[in-house]
Amino acid sequence: MTSQFDRPIRRALISVYDKTGLLPFARALAERGVVLISTGGSSKALADAGLAVTDVASVTGFPEMLDGRVKTLHPAIHGGILARRDLTAHRDALAKHDISEIDLVVCNLYPFEATVASGASWEDCIEKIDIGGPSLIRGAAKNHDFVTVVTDPADYETVLADLAANGGATTLKTRRKLAGMAYARTSAYDAAIAAWMAEERGETFPETLSIAGKRKQLLRYGENPHQEAAFYAIAKDTRPGVATATQLQGKELSYNNLNDTDAAFEAVAEFAEPAVAIIKHANPCGVALGTDLLDAYKKALACDPVSAFGGIIAVNRALDAATAEAVAALFAEVVIAPAVDDEAREILARKTQLRLLATGGMPDPAAGGMTFRSLSGGFLMQNRDAGRVSESSLQVVTKRAPTAAEMADLLFAFRVAKHVKSNAIVYAKGGATVGIGAGQMSRVDSSRIAAWKAAEAGVAAAGGDKGAKSPAIGSVVASDAFFPFADGLLAAAEAGATAVIQPGGSKRDAEVIAAADEKGLAMVFTGLRHFRH
Repeated sequence: MTSQFDRPIRRALISVYDKTGLLPFARALAERGVVLISTGGSSKALADAGLAVTDVASVTGFPEMLDGRVKTLHPAIHGGILARRDLTAHRDALAKHDISEIDLVVCNLYPFEATVASGASWEDCIEKIDIGGPSLIRGAAKNHDFVTVVTDPADYETVLADLAANGGATTLKTRRKLAGMAYARTSAYDAAIAAWMAEERGETFPETLSIAGKRKQLLRYGENPHQEAAFYAIAKDTRPGVATATQLQGKELSYNNLNDTDAAFEAVAEFAEPAVAIIKHANPCGVALGTDLLDAYKKALACDPVSAFGGIIAVNRALDAATAEAVAALFAEVVIAPAVDDEAREILARKTQLRLLATGGMPDPAAGGMTFRSLSGGFLMQNRDAGRVSESSLQVVTKRAPTAAEMADLLFAFRVAKHVKSNAIVYAKGGATVGIGAGQMSRVDSSRIAAWKAAEAGVAAAGGDKGAKSPAIGSVVASDAFFPFADGLLAAAEAGATAVIQPGGSKRDAEVIAAADEKGLAMVFTGLRHFRH
């Protein structure tokens, strides 16, 4: 049974760049007696398939011109799309000018985004800015009370199903949904053009910013069960990670899973050597380098085996069988890797609840890009923290310089500290974290917590022996920002650290340096901080 809001489709305008699924869709329309009007390549494709098609030029009485820039921009087309069928004045205007109604607009746009991504010239990108297409889409979407608009080949079946169920008509519900999708598409298209133009003129923070996201997933809930949430991917951002990942197995990813997994993968991407990061609540509870992934995993787990329970595990190599066997022995929420070997996948398949992700690559930690943080009524936008230090950029400020082994661990620890919530303190030894203090209001508290964590890990490694030696003894310590007082550094010295890396820049640097010298510590300044809030 049809409704008064159902609208039959008698004439369809087809103008598409992406011709995926076009021929069977057009053929199904033609079989229903729908008159097909088309342009350029779309018209040729339909005619070559044996379908009767009316060229737009015969409707407008005007040929395509300006290399195809002008073909559908004509009253004979837009009048037929925009006329309200329930207004006598509109129907009279159509009759006066011999314009026929158009009930369906099928249009997708020139591939501007893909052209920019290919590195094409300015001129080629400009030529791929569609003008007629967005005009058709917006006109049809505005008049959705009477006109159906389709911008995505994935929606062809939806329209055909509607026609089959409603005697050759579409429902208002379908038309409204498609109209909303149409405006979302033109909005994203314009956002991509504006972003490209801003980038081309070297403007990082344009006065007006539009961000287009494609929904990847409706989530069960947000950070808490009473919050709703969804995951959106930004089309332009192809950085390997959770947005590019394929989920190979396991339960649906939650809001917190996605946030923590992103933090884990970004942390492990810092290193060229085989590396593993174990993350809990967006903070590392163990990061390590190894001769291979299994070695790195064992060292990362040893840092805080208690906190690692229920955590996120990230690796920067294809996950192999030996590492997968070790991972399977721990309850983990997510494992993320650039790739997963077939044997490793079979092993982890036994853990049916474990979410296993393969990203297809590793992000470049030195690459640019933007990060966002929401505020009430707005958001903050900044460049990604791609800052790095090298041995040559460090300033030795104490009487004793670090040994070669200490220097390697200092650089490692400071790179890990970049991924720990501030105030961040990281103890490391032998290319592995041995104690991490994160997110405390006082830096000295972070230092004490990291030392306590290290001592607890030593006890665990010794099978519960309370007299076990803390792995913080003989370690180095990294601070993400300067020590405002000597107390944080002294806490590290008491824990057994022998060398310190920190940005420097405090009014009390001289006091902190003197304390380091008194304790026989080596200390270097980076001149670079890594606040992570």
